[in-house]
Amino acid sequence: MTDKKTIAISSDDDRGLDALVNAHFGRCPHFTLVRVDGGEVLEVEVVENPHFKRHRPGEVPSFVHDLGADIVLSGGMGPRAVSLFHSHGIDVATGASGTVGEVLRAYLDGTLSGIVPCAHDHPESCGKGSHPA
Repeated sequence: MTDKKTIAISSDDDRGLDALVNAHFGRCPHFTLVRVDGGEVLEVEVVENPHFKRHRPGEVPSFVHDLGADIVLSGGMGPRAVSLFHSHGIDVATGASGTVGEVLRAYLDGTLSGIVPCAHDHPESCGKGSHPA
């Protein structure tokens, strides 16, 4: 059985796994897309964020959805953005810091500390305008 996913990580620059995770997904200049199968990295691609200089709510979640992302990892994100990503079927984890490679490995290993993941297993709050912080 395969567990292929595409993870989009907000990145400060175009250095791929060596880039720093950006503190705010909507104002990041790049996204590092990592295609994984289980814990194995299959491909790494860096994509410029065309909305970097003119961030408007809703644009980045649609853009990331069009890139085929299943998960977004970022330093920070507001509850409305989390909700917009969820409406596109994209899980979100925030609070990440360090290099893209470090954050990716910790996420895949299940050891990422300070992260706020959403697995859609809490229907009392997920998608209802608020999200646990």
